[in-house]
Amino acid sequence: MEVDKLEELLRRAEGEAFEREDYETIRAVLESYYYVTHLIGKKNTTIDRLRKLLFGAATEKTADVVGRRDEEPAAEPSAASRSDGTQSPTKEPSPVRRQGHGRQGADAYPGATKIVVPHESLQPGDSCSVCRRGTVYEVARPGVLVRFVGRAPLAATIYQLQKLRCNLCGKTFTAQAPVDVGAEKYDATVASMIGLLKYGSGLPFNRLDGLQRNLEVPLPASTQWDIVHAPVPKLVPAYEELIRQAAQGDVLHNDDTTVKILELMGARAQRRALAESAANAEPQRRVDERSGLFTSGIVATRGGRRIALFFSGRQHAGENLKDVLRNRAAELPKPIQMCDALSRNLPGELETIVAHCLAHGRRQFVEVSGRFPQECRYVLEALEVIYRNDALTRERHLSPAERLEFHQAESGPTMEQLHGWLTQQRDEKRVEPNSALGAAISYLVKHWEKLTLFLRKPGAPLDNNLCERALKKAILHRKNALFYKTQNGARVGDLYMSLIHTCELCAANPFDYLNQLQRHAAAMAAAPENWMPWNYRAALTTVPSTPTN
Repeated sequence: MEVDKLEELLRRAEGEAFEREDYETIRAVLESYYYVTHLIGKKNTTIDRLRKLLFGAATEKTADVVGRRDEEPAAEPSAASRSDGTQSPTKEPSPVRRQGHGRQGADAYPGATKIVVPHESLQPGDSCSVCRRGTVYEVARPGVLVRFVGRAPLAATIYQLQKLRCNLCGKTFTAQAPVDVGAEKYDATVASMIGLLKYGSGLPFNRLDGLQRNLEVPLPASTQWDIVHAPVPKLVPAYEELIRQAAQGDVLHNDDTTVKILELMGARAQRRALAESAANAEPQRRVDERSGLFTSGIVATRGGRRIALFFSGRQHAGENLKDVLRNRAAELPKPIQMCDALSRNLPGELETIVAHCLAHGRRQFVEVSGRFPQECRYVLEALEVIYRNDALTRERHLSPAERLEFHQAESGPTMEQLHGWLTQQRDEKRVEPNSALGAAISYLVKHWEKLTLFLRKPGAPLDNNLCERALKKAILHRKNALFYKTQNGARVGDLYMSLIHTCELCAANPFDYLNQLQRHAAAMAAAPENWMPWNYRAALTTVPSTPTN
């Protein structure tokens, strides 16, 4: 709230000259004050934690949280932690990464238009113009000139068709439009670009409206919605096929973030008012209805492929995962589910092999590292060894079975040592159980089996970062567009986000993919399994070519 506005409110309060909207202002101030004081009053809230809650955290790297050890080894957390002969995990020096120069070669632009420019005076086989004796031949690698051109995100072309009229009979003759120009005003690429900008990059309709207007190619926000909504029936078969294939995944990550859907929020407020009036009339009557709104992210992995799905509404991540798993083939074994320890992330009666996110447990020690530096250093450095080992498995392209064997040999002793230290701190009361550090230790010990599934099950991930990165799509949209107006608008956003982010996870071009789905809607609807981001280009070779304009 602006200071001037608050001072004006105080002046009106002094003179008892309140206006109607002043109540909401006062309520907002008091709610904010209550929230901040509630955070400060909690025993595990520090200035650092409060700053992170209000302004966000910059990094959680071990070196930035607790710093690097000096050449002399630092003391262990306590004498009790060394009584069993354990040592702090040793770490190899991190390799120095070579800094890039920021430039890209021509091969880094596969989507750029390529134009072959012949030599202005020579052709292969001509005599050399310098020595006059040899002949020139074409070099395998041509010279390259990369040139960028700026233009409006959505460009328009005006075709002025010449008209001729007979001066005697009055008959009018109009020139034919070019054969490669469609009859519709908006090409399929327009919906793809708007969808990519809004649901992929978080650019709201009104912001794109202003940009287009400034570049003298206006496209109103309401028209943008009509354009992006029109091809949804054509895209639905691909979205449903993504859901079906995600259900067959070996590992499924899921998590939630909040969302605002005005249509549902208005209905919720109306029902709440009715419930309150009914409660006043009949004290025994109560309405127990969920009020939260969530965007659930589900990322499924199988055979090196990743599929991202988004669902917005009243359902939690576990309920949405249950709906997805209903499409799973009966003969497949139970999948691995990676999530945090919230019960609402579980899919109910549909069984999964649950693994919990190690990063969630690690983050609790990051948050209290300022008050318990030695203890947190010990835990964070132990987990650093695990993450370094996992990075090595990716660099060496190990299979799930080889990765499991590697972790058991290299990470198992470190995790066993860490578990012994944690249980010793808890059982011997070396740490106050009700303190922030005690809560962090209790979390790891309580969920140890699910946090260490990667030591027993091939393919089990360490954390849920894959899903949390996917949810940044929804968070970016929420940050810029603030809300969806209707449930239908939320479904459209979920569809576009799912298709776009799956393309990104599969290293496919989302713009081209959305274009091809619209241009070959009939063929895609007949066999959607052939039109996934990882194989749609092969399907393009079996269908007739279509105009690109």
